[in-house]
Amino acid sequence: MVSATRAAHEIEVTAESLQEDLARLEIQKRALERELAAVAAHLDSVQRALSALTVLMAEPSGHRSAEQPEQAKADTPALAPARTTRKQSAPRQEAPPQKEKPTPSSRAEADEQRGYGALTEQILEYFAGVGDAEVRARDVAAALGRDTDSGSINAVRSTLDRLVGTSRVRRAGRGLYRAQKS
Repeated sequence: MVSATRAAHEIEVTAESLQEDLARLEIQKRALERELAAVAAHLDSVQRALSALTVLMAEPSGHRSAEQPEQAKADTPALAPARTTRKQSAPRQEAPPQKEKPTPSSRAEADEQRGYGALTEQILEYFAGVGDAEVRARDVAAALGRDTDSGSINAVRSTLDRLVGTSRVRRAGRGLYRAQKS
């Protein structure tokens, strides 16, 4: 009788422990998914920047000729899409050339549909709300609910650094950011 009670107690303790593990793992999974989305967005922007720079480097004057837009497109290497899973990759094959570059508005729509750039937009909305205040990346992450782990905070920090690079946010000091004045 005593051993049956003890076994039931051990099962109950094990079940409680597994419930706690489940909750912790679900939080960790959400954090990793957010971090993966941020990395994928950064990868996409780096690929676009590299593609644009490759076109500029291929032309001696650095300007695209109005008479030869099709040749410039043909010279642009097509980059492979970002991988979001860890699979054994097959040998890389050359992708077919892109037919048409999306316009800025259609690119923004495509990014919105894929979920890329959502963090950037959230950060810009946050800065629109705080006015001229100086804030730390950790404070921005906390305001956006992305301060659950260091990976999420680093994704916010990386996005802030990209926004500084594109002059959409200013660096106000070491580790401090401020909205760009209009």
